[in-house]
Amino acid sequence: MDKELLEYLETFLTPRRRTLNQQVLGERTNHFAVAVEDVYQLHNTSAVMRSCDIFGIQNIHVIEEINAKRIDREIAMGAQKWVDINRYNTTSDCIKSLKSKGYQIVATSPHNDAITLNDFDVTVPSVFFFGQEQKGLSDLVMKEADQTLHIPMYGFTESLNISVSAAIVLQQLTQKLRQSNVKWQLTEEEMLQKRMDWVKKILKKHELLTERFLESKK
Repeated sequence: MDKELLEYLETFLTPRRRTLNQQVLGERTNHFAVAVEDVYQLHNTSAVMRSCDIFGIQNIHVIEEINAKRIDREIAMGAQKWVDINRYNTTSDCIKSLKSKGYQIVATSPHNDAITLNDFDVTVPSVFFFGQEQKGLSDLVMKEADQTLHIPMYGFTESLNISVSAAIVLQQLTQKLRQSNVKWQLTEEEMLQKRMDWVKKILKKHELLTERFLESKK
């Protein structure tokens, strides 16, 4: 990371934009992440992505073993620019990758034998898995899950829409995380990388500006 180049590129942002980037980065976390498994309805994946951005989740993991996806930009409302989208061809590959990084796998389930949001231990780095609209999560996710989590429901309907479930889980658990003593913020290195990623997405002529900067250093 060329910090001097980063700071040069950031001079082309408005003061308001620089301040906003810093504020948002200060609320971002990799302590929690989200995974969606073969969600059929395009708008559901996009809406979950939007919730990730709103509640400070930097990484979303999209499994496309059955249903290939594209991003519904109208529903995502630009969130696809600010969160990191990690794609996998199989559920197995996703789980292996996340476990190798020290995450516990948390399966969301409507069954009452799962733990509730109030009882969830936010100190453990976790990835919350959400499944297909009709079938829910695959047997593989349920087998490999370290925890199962459910939202208490008191009506006739047995389940919530996936995007609604994700929003409820993220709102409650990120709030609980922020009230804890866990160091949930991005590392300095992660913040620098995101600052560079974001400034490149904002500045259409970032390549030209980079060339100009490098020429000035010769």
